[in-house]
Amino acid sequence: MACSDITQGIGKQCKTSVGGVQKLYLFNHIEDPFTLSANGLEATGINVLLTQAFEFDVIGDGNILEQSHAGDRNTFTSVNTQTLTALLGVMDATKHATLQFLVEGYPMGVVRDRNGLFHAIGIDNNDGIDFTNVANTGGAKTDFNGYTLTGVSTSKTLAPLLDSATQTAFLALVA
Repeated sequence: MACSDITQGIGKQCKTSVGGVQKLYLFNHIEDPFTLSANGLEATGINVLLTQAFEFDVIGDGNILEQSHAGDRNTFTSVNTQTLTALLGVMDATKHATLQFLVEGYPMGVVRDRNGLFHAIGIDNNDGIDFTNVANTGGAKTDFNGYTLTGVSTSKTLAPLLDSATQTAFLALVA
């Protein structure tokens, strides 16, 4: 008997999906921010200690959540690396301070993609997300001026998706 048997296939997909990230929500580290389903792939509730999240508007293309889930037969392990890239335009002192806290802390987050799915990232093992912030003035007058925020976290599975009730409850916490 195999460790994980395939239980179904995936049929032809309709052309109804769009790529990209619509919103980024970050919150301060707490243990187990969401109640997860048995397989860990769906968030079905929120920890009462999660009382506030902060919305980061991301506009345009280049805002990406990429998940790379790989197994290793030599070590009998699998790991999913979650990489978030967010472009935040126009530098100022307030954004400098906020992004400084992100880089120095262990924030966790939820990414809303353009298809309306909410992906919980940085929540596995309570590790949070490690961010790198690159502030760029640009060279030419039409170049990007702002921040390229890159966050990396690892987990055992793909990021859990928030069910509809958890989405509603989570959005009520957004400052």
